[in-house]
Amino acid sequence: MNIVDLHTHSNKSDGSLSPSELVSYAAQKGLSAIALTDHDTTDGIDEAMIAAEKEGIELIPGIEFSTEYAGRDVHIVGLYIDYNSGYFKRRLTNFVNGRIIRNEEMCRRLTEHGMPVSYEDLLMEFPGCVITRSHFAGYLLNHGYVKSRKEAFDRYIGDRGPCFVPRKKITPMRAVEIILKAGGFPVLAHPVLYGMGAEKLERLVAQLKEMGLQGIEAVYSTYTASDEREMRRLADKYDLCVSGGSDFHGKAKPGLDLATGYGKLFIPEEILDGIKERRRWMKEHGEQLKVRKILFTDLDGTLLDGKKQIGSYTRKVLEDWTRAGHKLVLCSGRDINSVGSVKEYLALDYPGMYLVGYNGGQIYDCEKEETLYKITLSIPQVKHITQTAWELGVHCHTYTDTHIVSPQDNEQFRFYRRVIKTPVIYSQDVTAVMTEGACKCIAVEIRDHEKLENLRLKLLPWAEKEGVSMLYSNPNYLEFFPAVSGKGASVLKLCEILGINPLFSVAAGDEQNDLSMIQAAGMGIAMVNGSEEVKMAATVITTKDNDHDGLAEALADLI
Repeated sequence: MNIVDLHTHSNKSDGSLSPSELVSYAAQKGLSAIALTDHDTTDGIDEAMIAAEKEGIELIPGIEFSTEYAGRDVHIVGLYIDYNSGYFKRRLTNFVNGRIIRNEEMCRRLTEHGMPVSYEDLLMEFPGCVITRSHFAGYLLNHGYVKSRKEAFDRYIGDRGPCFVPRKKITPMRAVEIILKAGGFPVLAHPVLYGMGAEKLERLVAQLKEMGLQGIEAVYSTYTASDEREMRRLADKYDLCVSGGSDFHGKAKPGLDLATGYGKLFIPEEILDGIKERRRWMKEHGEQLKVRKILFTDLDGTLLDGKKQIGSYTRKVLEDWTRAGHKLVLCSGRDINSVGSVKEYLALDYPGMYLVGYNGGQIYDCEKEETLYKITLSIPQVKHITQTAWELGVHCHTYTDTHIVSPQDNEQFRFYRRVIKTPVIYSQDVTAVMTEGACKCIAVEIRDHEKLENLRLKLLPWAEKEGVSMLYSNPNYLEFFPAVSGKGASVLKLCEILGINPLFSVAAGDEQNDLSMIQAAGMGIAMVNGSEEVKMAATVITTKDNDHDGLAEALADLI
């Protein structure tokens, strides 16, 4: 009976054999097929393909994505990847860029701890490799900073180490989507290893199935007979193909051999036959595998260019996005009327559109023309904020449902209103014209940022006690709103209202007030012109800025 191995690694990630050596070893062991599934890279596939043709065995081009779910690492294997497609290459480039940012920060922290290392040093020591923490450990060991790899992890680069930098990874749902769009076959790798318990694991499998998962690794080197039975049960329940692999790494995992694992593993070719049969079905029913998503996009610095417009390419991508059945949400710290005016002057009239104003304080349904959700500061809170600002000589205004309410018309307010068309009521006591609380207050200072910071520090103890958030939407604007509000809260609230899994949401932004939105969404897009804090939190960083259709370029591959 022929045997296969559908989960292996070469030295292009963290294995010890070159791709061609791995294929030759598979041929020596009598395998009929092998999948090369290096971590987050396909760099070894061309070499492996050439070797497989010479050896007369099937080489399945694959990848193993490192993803994050509920604070845990979850791996998704992709088989039969079209690794030369432009789409897949762009996605890998974005993925690697995020890893580079994380690795450069880890280098900086190690250097601060007396172990000088640069990212360039790592690349020179491990040429052609995707740099992982395993390579950091190897570098520290090779240069005498630690006595073992274990010490490197325990003291410095483990999850709780002082030099570890967490990187917001893609979700397993996003990995499944990428694999499907690249013509591949997504498999949940070694689920037993995640130790999340039967209930949580089944919830993950159900969500992944909804996204288009096709297989589960039910045969694996470390499984007990009970483990395998349970994984096969999950496969049956959710109509998933059974997959199997050794997770062979060569010398990096001593005692674990190709195809046989620790001696008891057996992966018959019938498992691969089942996967091939499902792939034929997928080609005929591809439309059924598409998932509808929802995009939450910031306006200034993200969707809008420097002239408060959108380019023709961005417009085309938005049209394609909504035509495909995805929803579009315009999000801003602006009042809801101003967000609506942006929609009107840009002529964005698509089905499935929503507006989020006041940094998440109000959600508006454009088709129904009604507010779906609203949360406000109390009138006493508004009074305290505006009076304190007045005492410190800082301009601060607020809002009603229909108007901006400002204590006076001054240089700061005129600066704010240069692109805001919402009508104004002037009243030195802004609360005198209010009949209910306001979604937010905003302090404006265009010349002396220190005045805004003094106001923030003055109000900090009160704000913490009252449950009021304070953040800068840009250096000139300090905003105040309920702590339970925020753009991130609006992502979760609208998804709840619409019955959409938040893991299928996408958020794009550039400034501090977009951070919670990017963290809450299943996928976060940071503009290259954005803050470093936003970039560190995002899944993807655009390659172009907001003046050059940066968001559209990132969004096009998600349609």
